[in-house]
Amino acid sequence: MLVLFDANALMIPVQFGVDVFTGVEELVGAFEAVTLEDVRDELAGIARGRGNNAVAARVGVSLTTRCNIVKSPHQDVTVDSRIVRYAQEHHCVVVTNDRLLREELLSRKIDVIYLREKKRLDIIRG
Repeated sequence: MLVLFDANALMIPVQFGVDVFTGVEELVGAFEAVTLEDVRDELAGIARGRGNNAVAARVGVSLTTRCNIVKSPHQDVTVDSRIVRYAQEHHCVVVTNDRLLREELLSRKIDVIYLREKKRLDIIRG
């Protein structure tokens, strides 16, 4: 099963102390982690800053090494739209903590894994 991670999902370990890879495996079993090159670049940009988000983003960048990093063919739209399109085309489950992205994915019948109660991952079937 392909599982696509967005930027804020890769920041969860620092922000909330939850191991996202173990949490995903507990929910879906064996999986192949994937993220977009754009997500890695977004994290790298945040990581250049200061504060808690920058620290979380630096960890997120390091976590992308555990993912297959792919280039999105849809360069004419936002990163969130690229995530939606990639998930549709490759039948991925998406890990995100972004409420608007989650709603968009669910409206397109794409399963979403998110942080529930700031302490564990859960899945919503699209």
